[in-house]
Amino acid sequence: MGDNKRRFVIPGEVITTGPYRPEQNVILEGKKIIATKVGISEIYDDSVKVIPLTGKYIPKSEDLVIGKIISHSSLSWEADINSCYVGMLPGSDVFGRNFQPDTDEMTSKLKKGDLIAARIVNFDRSRDPLITIADRELGKIDSGELVKISPSKVPRLIGKQGTMIQAIEMATHATITIGQNGLVVVACENPDGLLKAKKAIQMIDEQAHMANLTDKVKAMLESNSV
Repeated sequence: MGDNKRRFVIPGEVITTGPYRPEQNVILEGKKIIATKVGISEIYDDSVKVIPLTGKYIPKSEDLVIGKIISHSSLSWEADINSCYVGMLPGSDVFGRNFQPDTDEMTSKLKKGDLIAARIVNFDRSRDPLITIADRELGKIDSGELVKISPSKVPRLIGKQGTMIQAIEMATHATITIGQNGLVVVACENPDGLLKAKKAIQMIDEQAHMANLTDKVKAMLESNSV
């Protein structure tokens, strides 16, 4: 995967030339492989594709995100942040300034499948975003269920001055952590409360464009059925 240079592309942009096989969201014109959608180009072995940005989270500095650890090297972890980009978490962010890549065992802190609450440190589209879990209220998430919604629906889930999410938490006694990337972790000791909180979140994701949504969510939360 040596020449796999992932980069932001727009329709009509030439990604590469040569003996490559066009795959998703690209066309071949002569020897040129051209993007047909806005997204991230990816060259892998003998093929070229574009991963579209539509519906995916675009990282922004200072955003709170939920990530799932997918792999690690001796220097950093990679986290799925529901984006075309992968969140890069440096080992020194977790082990501290005395981090020793040769001796510190990465899986002793975070392993594949672990969920984390992280913050985007910086991002400029030319490389995967750097994330941190060193701040207060960030770090490994030890309990809860993951719910995925459209990143564009996050403001509706939070509500004006946090009113919507507060209403859900109060009615269900759940603790809800919302990532700007559309990944949400719901923790609740009561199974019915957990189901009702998840149902409310999914309702908002599906009906965010509809009128009287707040009233509908409140009615569902106040009902005896789950």
